[in-house]
Amino acid sequence: MEHTIAFYNIENLFDIENDPLTNDDDFLPNSQKRWTEKRYQNKLRKLGLVIAQIGESIEDGHPAIVGLAEVENYKVVEDLVNSQHLKEYNYGIVHYDSSDERGIDVALIYDQTKFTVTHSETFNVFLVNPEGLRDYTRDILLVSGELEGKPLHVIVNHWSSRREGTEATEYKRLGAADVVNSIIRNLKDEDPKATVVVMGDFNDNPDSNSLKSLELQSQLYNPFKTIWTKDKGSNTHYFEWNLFDQVLISNSVFSPESDIDFEKAAIFDSKFLTQYQGKYKGEPFRTYAGKRYKGGYSDHFPVYLKLDITS
Repeated sequence: MEHTIAFYNIENLFDIENDPLTNDDDFLPNSQKRWTEKRYQNKLRKLGLVIAQIGESIEDGHPAIVGLAEVENYKVVEDLVNSQHLKEYNYGIVHYDSSDERGIDVALIYDQTKFTVTHSETFNVFLVNPEGLRDYTRDILLVSGELEGKPLHVIVNHWSSRREGTEATEYKRLGAADVVNSIIRNLKDEDPKATVVVMGDFNDNPDSNSLKSLELQSQLYNPFKTIWTKDKGSNTHYFEWNLFDQVLISNSVFSPESDIDFEKAAIFDSKFLTQYQGKYKGEPFRTYAGKRYKGGYSDHFPVYLKLDITS
């Protein structure tokens, strides 16, 4: 049976309540962005519409597992899975609060009729900036369970950005890669045949050292290496396409003995998700451009794998 495993950076899904423990001041009704209940509900509806359709066609059905980035708290994920286009799918939620300076976390939602969670935990990425101060970022989420009865481990990431420069911040993403490699080593110590999916917004492209480290040290296959081109990616920066959003999987899925077979990988960049006119035509139709409300979906496209589970 085929299943879609997806990842989606959903661009700052904040509620409209002021939380003194998170940096949510931009996403309040009285902020410059004027983040209102109406805009929040519109974003939930639009994101739900996207998630329900991720895959090759509507007939494929909704994804079995979706990793999410840029969620404020458990409540916003709960509101999302209960929104108009997702509420019928019985999505469960795995979310932990992290110490991220922006107040955003990663999360996982899963169809409870297809995937059963047996364990979950988070791992901190300990970073120190050049001034010797602690640099807080998103935790890495591990969710272990069974997809149609077959053991599967999913690791959800949102690595540090390139805001201060690609080279100047590379050590942060290499540090996150080290944590992921350590998690996978531990999983394989317990089960050498463990099937692991590593997904996320890595803020690095498939040819970056951090992603190469995952491939080599953890024996992962990255299908997005052949998908990224100068005209195709999951997000843009100054009109150049990046493919920061990727899903990798254990090389073991290519073994004849594997119960989980890799079918394909793709960027879900259907036309309705793009800017339809102007100089940004074809780029992701985002919710905000700076403080200007655009009313779109996200500044990233979702990405996904299709897996075939053999009984």
